[in-house]
Amino acid sequence: MTRPIRLGVAGLGRGFMLMLPTLSRHPLITLVAAADPRPEARAKFAVDFNARTYDSVDALCADPAVDAVYIATPHTFHVENVRSAARHGKHVMVEKPMALTLADCQAMIDAAAQARIHLLVGHSHSFDAPYLETRRLIAGGEFGPVRMITATNFTDFLYRPRRPEELDTAQGGGVVFSQGAHQIDIVRLLGGGLARSVRAATGRWDAKRGDAKRPTEGAYNAFLDFEGGVSATLTYNGTAHFDTDEFCDWTGELGQPRDPTSYGTARAALRRIASPAEEAALKNTRAYGLAPMPDHAPSAHNHFGLVIASCERADLRPLPRGVMIYADDERRLHPLPPPAVPRTEVIDELHDAVVHDRPPLHSGAWGMATVEICLALLQSAQERREIALHHQVAVTDRA
Repeated sequence: MTRPIRLGVAGLGRGFMLMLPTLSRHPLITLVAAADPRPEARAKFAVDFNARTYDSVDALCADPAVDAVYIATPHTFHVENVRSAARHGKHVMVEKPMALTLADCQAMIDAAAQARIHLLVGHSHSFDAPYLETRRLIAGGEFGPVRMITATNFTDFLYRPRRPEELDTAQGGGVVFSQGAHQIDIVRLLGGGLARSVRAATGRWDAKRGDAKRPTEGAYNAFLDFEGGVSATLTYNGTAHFDTDEFCDWTGELGQPRDPTSYGTARAALRRIASPAEEAALKNTRAYGLAPMPDHAPSAHNHFGLVIASCERADLRPLPRGVMIYADDERRLHPLPPPAVPRTEVIDELHDAVVHDRPPLHSGAWGMATVEICLALLQSAQERREIALHHQVAVTDRA
């Protein structure tokens, strides 16, 4: 049997909680160590996984028993943490967005190359089986080349409890860096990766509302132009009104069943909060050591709203349970079996890189290309013009 990766975790917050069902169940992962500033989180991790814990990421990276480090710290710490892992010769999986500037992205890529380690950026929803299967169907050629991609997602993202920095665009707050990275990755995967330009508009509609002040981007519309004549429209709205899970039979983003009668709960919870400090404390209750353990056995795959890839001879719509094919003369579901382990594709790609030295699709260069589009989207909205792109990379045969 192929040996599992001995994984260390940097940051036991919400990102780790979302990946925990994968990390705790995947047979190719052994959780051996973690770093977090919160002693209660470290204590729980030590008991849950019979593992070592540290109060600094650098100490974690120095642990000789760690093969690779999953960096799930806040966005602004990513470059420092990746450099630390590289100095100690550890392979890295860093959460999206990879960084907040192209210079930091390049510094991370350079550090990994100098240390001869693999750098993987994830997870994003472009790892999800329905999108990878849609890409495979496109590459197979049966439906002709892809010509147009439509991606739309409406959620309550901006109205979930947030720390102050998560409402500051300069620190990676708002929907563009945290949610746009998912949607951009998906569209780049389906469109071939080589985007040429972006034109966008963003919305800060609740920046001054007294009952729910959100001084950052809560929504955007973007148009991407790709090499080969492919175009894509991307819409994200995280302002807690309409919910695109309605288009997926009320299957949630993580593959879990949703209750449509719970409408309005996010905004209602915020109205009961008296200060930013109280909101930050509420956010922390969703972190490891305080929040209930997430569902380990979803009945469907992860997804990211409504996505349609329009090929010359069919529209392909990835869904939580497969890919819906709308061809010239038939409409049918191309089914996918439910996941035994959620987000297993993330660990499969990491394992192939670390153990078999196979270059990942979601490499540092891939992550940098997505960050470039996030930054260009914000610049286009501010300057009201099309922004050319210069750091895009093609989808590899890994997909």
